Amino acid sequence: MLSMRIAVAGGTGTVGRYVVEVARLRGHDVVSLSRSEGMDLVTGRGLEQSLAGVDTVIDVAGINSTATKKAVDYFTNASQNLLAAEKQAGVKHHVALSIAGIDQARSGLYAGKLVQEDTVRHGDVPWTLLRSTQFHEFVPLVVQAASAGPVVMVPKMFTAPVAASEVAEALVAAAEAGPQGRVPDLGGPRTEQLAGLVRAYLHRTGRTGKKVLEAPLPGPMGKAMRSGALIPAPGSAVGRQAFQEWLDALPH
Repeated sequence: MLSMRIAVAGGTGTVGRYVVEVARLRGHDVVSLSRSEGMDLVTGRGLEQSLAGVDTVIDVAGINSTATKKAVDYFTNASQNLLAAEKQAGVKHHVALSIAGIDQARSGLYAGKLVQEDTVRHGDVPWTLLRSTQFHEFVPLVVQAASAGPVVMVPKMFTAPVAASEVAEALVAAAEAGPQGRVPDLGGPRTEQLAGLVRAYLHRTGRTGKKVLEAPLPGPMGKAMRSGALIPAPGSAVGRQAFQEWLDALPH
């Protein structure tokens, strides 16, 4: 396997830090692109200089917002700026991470990811697109965002959570394989209810006094969550680590 120069957009995030680690362990020269390192995908600041000599870009950057307009604006600007800088720098391959099932839930963050996918497909850089389910690390974020005093309100949702580290491995493997278009979705080994995952996480972290309340979300997004539409279809790639295994490995 030949060593490449790989740039990771969002290299300090939940998946990005694993992508950086995995790529370096596999002998690649890695550049991390993040605001903390002087790059801004939304404005394009610092991108062209950072992509000098880069063979492949892995884009795992994101936004912490469920507002549809914010998500669409972010992914539109970030993807267009990144692809334009890649073309200018002579980058040969763009790898993007998306979310499983978003065709059935076209609002919020998912609307932004659909715009990102469309931008990548119609861009000038050969591409690979991997959709994955939510990561195990999604559960602590839900607890943080949905807590109100002693109560955690969670949407009724079926998911097949996957380890962020395994998503990173798949992305680096895709980078090494070269442009492939859309590859099989990646999900975790078990289908779970989000409320049950949240209860298990609260128990593991000693917050047994919190009460988890489950409620159906309205609209197409809520329907997709409840129906299992966000679970990868048969024939998709399946991760190794179940949520409980990830939970058991957390430090006390």
